[in-house]
Amino acid sequence: MEKQLTGTLVLAVCAAALGSLQYGYGIGVINAPQKVIEQHYARALGFPEPDEHANATLPSDEDDEEVQAQKSALIMYWSLSVAMFPVGGIVSSFLVGFVADFRGRVKGMLVMNLVSLAASLLMGLAKLGSPHVMVITGRTIMGFYCGLSSGLVPMYIGEIAPVKYRGALGTLHQLGVVTGILISQILGLDFLLGNDEMWHVLLGLSGVITVLQSLLLPFCPESPRYLYIKLGKKEEACRSLKRLKGEYDTSKDMAEMQKEKEEAMKEARVSIWRLLRAQQYRQQLFLALMLHLSQQFSGINAIFYYSTAIFHSAGVAQPVYATIGVGVVNTIFTLLSVVLVDRAGRRTLMLIGLGGMCCCAVGMTVGLVYQNTYSWMSYLSMTAIFLFVSFFEIGPGPIPWFIVAELFSQGPRPAAIALAGFCNWTSNFMVGMFFPYIEQLCKMYVFIIFVVLLFGFTVFTCLRVPETKGKTFKEIAALFQKKLPAERSMVETELQQLKGTSEA
Repeated sequence: MEKQLTGTLVLAVCAAALGSLQYGYGIGVINAPQKVIEQHYARALGFPEPDEHANATLPSDEDDEEVQAQKSALIMYWSLSVAMFPVGGIVSSFLVGFVADFRGRVKGMLVMNLVSLAASLLMGLAKLGSPHVMVITGRTIMGFYCGLSSGLVPMYIGEIAPVKYRGALGTLHQLGVVTGILISQILGLDFLLGNDEMWHVLLGLSGVITVLQSLLLPFCPESPRYLYIKLGKKEEACRSLKRLKGEYDTSKDMAEMQKEKEEAMKEARVSIWRLLRAQQYRQQLFLALMLHLSQQFSGINAIFYYSTAIFHSAGVAQPVYATIGVGVVNTIFTLLSVVLVDRAGRRTLMLIGLGGMCCCAVGMTVGLVYQNTYSWMSYLSMTAIFLFVSFFEIGPGPIPWFIVAELFSQGPRPAAIALAGFCNWTSNFMVGMFFPYIEQLCKMYVFIIFVVLLFGFTVFTCLRVPETKGKTFKEIAALFQKKLPAERSMVETELQQLKGTSEA
């Protein structure tokens, strides 16, 4: 009986997933120490600190305008601190294929760690210089790293995992992300690192994960599929397979890769520009981009980035602990989605997730509006937030990342993944950048916007998204390829009937 889960395979998967851990850490780390970091920004910019405003006498009209301008400047710098993280991801999302193919998956991850280390050092030393400049720059560079990591890590794990365990091991990317968010939230507690003395250490701590991954990656084999299909190095691919899966007959795996290589040679690689113009891929591309938009415009990152402030508005005495609770729920339901995704199906879980989030957004709005009238409404808001995150991880969280690969064949797949990543990171940036301003404008009704969006995404999923569970890539492609020919054949049939009628 062949041994498939070897120590080398476990090491390789865990080492790669450390990149996902850094991605999640980058998302969550900025949340808890918000007020502390804003105070350091104010000091660096020469603004009076918020406490001084609170104790001051009533300002004149001129002073009031100056105070408002300073508050607006702080909001802008804080929004940039949050939103420049996805900007880096937007830029690097198009480079995933280049980095992966240039020197290989493992060496690509090693080179990427130099970028991560530079970002960690910038943020870790922020107290020594201009904190607003160094944090924003460091967040941008870290986002650039995470944009590469979010594409390369799932690619490497998917290529080295045995077929039997490919689904379970593939979900470790998402699990790494939510675990990183949870770790950052715990370390962000005031008595740990989320305080005036240690906040810069908290931001720079991802460098420790970078160093650990850099030490482990040299012991990880290169992807056999990359070695054989991309480089044609059959013997090296065979040796890599034996390291990953143990000493057994690799002929079956090599035959599978040979077939995959032949199919790849038949189907030319489709560029991003050609994919955008090609009519035969238009429906799949539209679905892929809409699913990624539904993930980001669901409002989930408004919760991740600003949950502490939201809980404070809901009247929670210690909002940071409630935020950690969100992280715990996030992790638990990610594990649950691993079990459900191949049983209930992708489309079903997307509908449940989006519909549930829509109802929860209504609950959050009602709770925030009436919390001053009825004290128990704050508990409604908290419950709605926890359920909101739960529904997200059931479907809209993990599914858009891997369903893109299911919707496209070998030729257009890399371009489709790049476009989907670009769409995801761009919408992530828009939420992170503009949510504070929208919140100021809409106040307690801010989540009504997400209610409308979620309802629209739910209807779209119900009407347009097909079920891909249990279908091969060819069967999924056939769902879309048959539509255009079917329309043409219907027209041709009608023309033939009319012709026959006129001849009679």
